[in-house]
Amino acid sequence: MKELISNLRKKIISEIKESVDKNSLEELKIKYLGKKGEFTSVLRNMANVSKEERPKIGELINLTKQEIENLINEKVEMFNKIELEKRIKEETIDVTINKKTIDMGHRHPLNKTMEDLENFFISMGFSVIEGPEIETVENNFNKLNSPMDHPSRDMSDTFYIDKELLLRTHTSPVQIRTMMTTKPPIKMVSAGRTFRFDEVDDTHSPMFHQIEGLVVDENINMSNLIDTLNTFIKEFFGKDMKTRYRPHYFPFTEPSAEVDVSCFNCKGKGCNVCKGTGWSMELLGCGMVHPNVLEACGIDSKKYSGFAFGMGIDRITMVKHKINNIRLLYDNDKRFLEQF
Repeated sequence: MKELISNLRKKIISEIKESVDKNSLEELKIKYLGKKGEFTSVLRNMANVSKEERPKIGELINLTKQEIENLINEKVEMFNKIELEKRIKEETIDVTINKKTIDMGHRHPLNKTMEDLENFFISMGFSVIEGPEIETVENNFNKLNSPMDHPSRDMSDTFYIDKELLLRTHTSPVQIRTMMTTKPPIKMVSAGRTFRFDEVDDTHSPMFHQIEGLVVDENINMSNLIDTLNTFIKEFFGKDMKTRYRPHYFPFTEPSAEVDVSCFNCKGKGCNVCKGTGWSMELLGCGMVHPNVLEACGIDSKKYSGFAFGMGIDRITMVKHKINNIRLLYDNDKRFLEQF
C-alpha cells in the first residue's frame, strides 16, 4: 500500500511539473484529489490493510494529499505572477502624460442669488415658503384685489391654461395661500419662477424669478417696511447704498412704492451707466397690504396690518454681477458661466 501511494505521488508530481497553465492544474486537482479522484480510490482499499497499519497508511495518504495540494497551489501562484507581469508590461501607463483637466461645476448665478436672498431673510426671522407654479385665477388675481379690467388679466399679458388656471404671474399667490392657512403673526418670503407674455430683450424674459416677502401682525406700519428694506439693501449690496422710495400703484398694497438704489457703478456720484442721475434701475416694489386682501384671506383688517415687497431675482443678479443682458442667464453659455 505504501508503495502504491509512493508511486502515485511521484506520478502526480511529475505531471504538476509538466503542466503548462492553470487549466491543466485544475484538471490534475480534480483527477487526483476530487471526490472521484485516484486518492479516493486508494482509500477504498483501506479495508485490505491490517488494523495495525491503517493509522499509518491513513496519515501517509493525508500528508501526500496535502503535499500535492500545496504543489498545485504554488504552481497556480506562479502562473498568476507570470500573467500579472505580462499585463503590467502590456498595460503600462505613462503617469507623466498630460491629462485632461476636469472642470468642476458650481451653482448657477441665479440659483446662488436666490439662495443668498433666502438665507438673508431667514437671518431676519422670515420663514421660506414654496408654492405651485400653476396657480388659480382666484389666488393670482381675485384675492389680490386686482380689478377685473386690470391689464395684467389680459391674455396678452398672462399664460392661461383654462378659465380657472394659469401660470402664476408673480409669487404673491404664495402670500395668499399662507394668509389663508396661517394665523398672524406671519413673517415669510417665497422665491421661484414666474411667467408673463414678454418680448425677449436685454432686460425682459417670458420666464423670470421673483422673491416676495410678507409680514402681518398687529401695529405693522410703513416705518417697519422701510426699515426692513433699508437693512436688506445695505447688508446685501453694501453699507454705502442709498435708497429712494417713489409713490406707485399696486392693487394689493396701499400705500405702494417703488424702491430705487444708488448706482452700483458710481455709488451715487453720477456716471454714464446711470446717465448722470446717480440712481440705478428700480429694484423692487412694496407697500402696506391692502385691507381688502387681508379680509379676502379671512384676516381681520381692523386688528391686523401688514407690509409686502417683491423683487426680481434676475434683476438683482444682473445688478450684483454687472450683467447687461438677461439672455445670458438662460443661454447656458459655458464661457459666461465660468466667470462666476
